[in-house]
Amino acid sequence: MTPEQRSTKARAAAYARWAKEDDPSKATQSARDAFLERFEKQVDPEGRLTPQERSRRAKAARRAYFQTLALKSSMKRRAQDSST
Repeated sequence: MTPEQRSTKARAAAYARWAKEDDPSKATQSARDAFLERFEKQVDPEGRLTPQERSRRAKAARRAYFQTLALKSSMKRRAQDSST
């Protein structure tokens, strides 16, 4: 199976799964919670900060994470554009 075929097969399976779901947001809530908790643990691994300060720092860490992803994506696109 080629990578394109594998991707198409996976996409079809995902569409079939979501077609059966009454509340997609509810179905993914635990994954979103775990993702956000990751940043809280990153900024306060020992749990010493106040909830407000932990939340503030976690929000900043999350923003830094997504900015880093955006930068990597931009660099990758630029490298691909220059190679064509």
